[in-house]
Amino acid sequence: MSAAKPVDVLIMGREFTVSCTDEERQGLMDAVDYLDKKMREIRDSGKVVGAERIAIMAALNLSHELLNTKTGGVDIGDYKRRISLMQNQIDEAMAAQAKLI
Repeated sequence: MSAAKPVDVLIMGREFTVSCTDEERQGLMDAVDYLDKKMREIRDSGKVVGAERIAIMAALNLSHELLNTKTGGVDIGDYKRRISLMQNQIDEAMAAQAKLI
């Protein structure tokens, strides 16, 4: 596993620096995109004002989603991450195959 490196990310137009390894980078970027989307949805609803309140509401919503996906000892989020990783690997393999043809 590689050493953690700083990565700059944007969430609702604000820049944050987060450390992660090269292996974790895609997962981090997926999480950033998901969080940004959720926060923008909350902001755009007009019911919550202020970045801090929007962040708290997003955290509550995401916590609720997480707790609802863990049923019967099965972590649906883990399966989704694995499927996403497999899809990325398939896409890379198909791209490499297309270059050979």
